[in-house]
Amino acid sequence: MLQVFGFSRIGIVAGDIFHLDPEPGPGQEGAERGVRLEVRLLERGEAPGSIYASTLIEVGRPIWRADLLETVDSAPGSMNRAHHHPSMTGWEPHSRAFDPGLSAAPVEWVGEQLRDLEGLLAGAGVELDEELAADARELRDWAPEITRAVGGLLDRVWAGELARSPGGPELVSARTGWL
Repeated sequence: MLQVFGFSRIGIVAGDIFHLDPEPGPGQEGAERGVRLEVRLLERGEAPGSIYASTLIEVGRPIWRADLLETVDSAPGSMNRAHHHPSMTGWEPHSRAFDPGLSAAPVEWVGEQLRDLEGLLAGAGVELDEELAADARELRDWAPEITRAVGGLLDRVWAGELARSPGGPELVSARTGWL
């Protein structure tokens, strides 16, 4: 499941994810499941036809990421692998950053971060301009709607409906979901 909230140049994308790294780093062993949310750049293209044609929308590179994850063998809601990536290089995340508030109240924590888009952009090295400042103001108004959607995704992960394993016990590598 992928959900997208688009503003002028900023998009918030959220979706369920299951992954199992065949070569995990320390503390990342075992399959993880949950919800990934990213702040991304959006680009709007010209409609490739008449005035009625659909508009090209490009969901571009990520700026910031929150991974509301837990190990598959933990109790639903444990959030024992919840972390965020304050910055990205191209499409690759920097190291995982852990925050006790994220594990304790993941949806509320994400909402706080989204209400400070200016801070997220600054932390990622993106210069704030007039258009991005307008997106930040709009995002503050829409943060409750986005956090409701993220909460709904998490509820479905915890119910076993989303972020399910694609294979059996011999699975050594996997990644499902849009993000």
